[in-house]
Amino acid sequence: MQKHTFISGLAFAGLLAVLTACNSTQSIFKQGVRKFDNGEYSLAIKDLQTAANAGYELGRSNYLIAESFRMSNRFELAVPYYQKALENGVTNPEAPFNYAFALKAAGNYAEAAAQLEKYIAGNPTNKVATEKANRELYTLRAIDIIQQKKTFYKIKNLEKLNTPGAEFSPFVKDEDLIFAATRKETQYKNNGMPMTGIYKVKLAENYDETGGEPEVFSSALFLEGVNEANVTFTKDGKTVVFARGNTGKKKGTADVDLYLSRFASNKWTEPRLIPVSDSASWDGSPAFSRDGRTLYFCSNRPGGVGGIDIYRANMDASGRFSKPVNMGKDINTPGDEMFPYVGPDAKLYFASDGHPGLGKLDVFVATRSQGVITVENLGAPINSRFDDFGLVYLDEDMKYGFFSSNRVGGKGDDDIYAFEDESAGLDSTQIAELEKLPLDDPRRRTVGKPEPPKIVNYYLAGTVASNETPAALLDSVIVKIYEISADSLVGQGVSKGGGVFGTFPLEEGKDYSLLVEKRGYITKREPFTMAGKAIPQIFRKKLTMDTTFYVALKMDRLAVNKTFVLENIYYDLDKFNIRSDAAVELDKLVQILKDNPTVSIELSSHTDARASESYNNKLSQNRAQSAVDYIVTKGIEKERLIAKGYGESRLIIKEAKTEEEHQKNRRTEFTILSY
Repeated sequence: MQKHTFISGLAFAGLLAVLTACNSTQSIFKQGVRKFDNGEYSLAIKDLQTAANAGYELGRSNYLIAESFRMSNRFELAVPYYQKALENGVTNPEAPFNYAFALKAAGNYAEAAAQLEKYIAGNPTNKVATEKANRELYTLRAIDIIQQKKTFYKIKNLEKLNTPGAEFSPFVKDEDLIFAATRKETQYKNNGMPMTGIYKVKLAENYDETGGEPEVFSSALFLEGVNEANVTFTKDGKTVVFARGNTGKKKGTADVDLYLSRFASNKWTEPRLIPVSDSASWDGSPAFSRDGRTLYFCSNRPGGVGGIDIYRANMDASGRFSKPVNMGKDINTPGDEMFPYVGPDAKLYFASDGHPGLGKLDVFVATRSQGVITVENLGAPINSRFDDFGLVYLDEDMKYGFFSSNRVGGKGDDDIYAFEDESAGLDSTQIAELEKLPLDDPRRRTVGKPEPPKIVNYYLAGTVASNETPAALLDSVIVKIYEISADSLVGQGVSKGGGVFGTFPLEEGKDYSLLVEKRGYITKREPFTMAGKAIPQIFRKKLTMDTTFYVALKMDRLAVNKTFVLENIYYDLDKFNIRSDAAVELDKLVQILKDNPTVSIELSSHTDARASESYNNKLSQNRAQSAVDYIVTKGIEKERLIAKGYGESRLIIKEAKTEEEHQKNRRTEFTILSY
């Protein structure tokens, strides 16, 4: 008896130890999640790695580790964790998208393309990410072309200046090189590195060397416990604008703004927040035009083209700024555009991960010719598969300059590099001689001169068929195409010759809606977007070329008692209020009812069989009624709608076992009652 009690005690003690360990791991995991949500990515990684090593929530732990590396700009380190997350069943639809860009940063272009194709095949709802994914597939095919680009640059690491930390965003003022560096006492919880400050160092006689020790640029522009970086000066050098933020007062990226200081009485004044900043957004990377009258800057404020966009604002003689204007889709993409700089040639240089490039950020130059803006990648060795950004010129001749990069072979995180353009000052004959040299010849460095812009005319055509088996091609279908943002009719035609219609002209970056009408069929609309479908300049072989996109449209017959399932109508557990994602789908039904004004429907809701029959009947009726009430608020006459809850009485899969099978039973449908 005593022996049995002793063994039982050991078993209980072992179970208690296991439960204690589980609770401890769960607590560490939750702690890591909280730190991730607060943007404390380096701290979050430590906790989440502990949880993952203990086998806890392997899918989500690894995914959040990968996201922490990505959000703190350590893409390459994220790769194995994205892979583990996907292997352990992570279903986040953005996972393949983020994994693809981490793979690209690691130089695995083929697998990056495969992950992007997987993401697009999932019919994502994020329009900006979808456009970026489509553009990136073009980019991955263009990498070999970019790597073969003729350039004449040679580069050198500023070894005396750079440290194991980060040095970046150089700016030349008088005889000083002003830059940002991670040299403060306070640690930044986002990436575990010291906070950044603004420093200056004397330039040596040789363009690619610095003299003396760096010092703080100005005590007025230097605060502990915040990040400061990215200076730009007006033409007279007496006004400086820079970025300051990450004070911890706000979560995420909103806590970065632009500040202005003036040089008076032989010192810089206390910086003040300038009104172009949006307090709810990230605003950084300021750059004045050559005359100092226009301020370019970057922001992720609402209403932009993508993630971070380049904006411009005019500044008058009294220092007042006009309302910021987005630079538009010729410059900005669904990705990030940052670090603008207006060169001595009056061209706009900037960094981007949305235009076709070799890595995360590449340096580009935008040229306007005859009203058309072309964007050109500067090629290697300025660009690499890592972050390359913050290019500035040392002199008006544009022979020497500086840029930042975190490429392999540097001294630390971000390093500052000097570059020389060996083509500067050469005539066309001398440049032609350099171009004849092999790509690996040390005398042959880089940069072909900008080519004239090549224009692509885009068109849309397609076919219309019945949504039946077998499908029949439909003639005499009226097809109209509308440009959504302007709500304007672009073109109209009738299908013939086997259901064929077209062609309609399209514009880059625009969203369209195709309306198809035929007697005896349900009038319907189909979206078509040019987002991400524009052919990059690097693939344009002729000065003018035509490209036609083809779509295959299907129409449903009008028939009483014909039933349609509304996809993606979800409700919270045991609730019947209309969620925002369900509203998006119901809006599509609203449009169908507006386009078919004589149709009346029954809108029905169905549950699975995992609650009592009476409960399911009541819940489904409430859900159906909520959907009908929502549709009425959108201008549809309530007399055309009937709400009906069927509970579990019409199960599609009667012996449902998996969650996917239960979801098929939990559906929302509409049935045509009359027309």
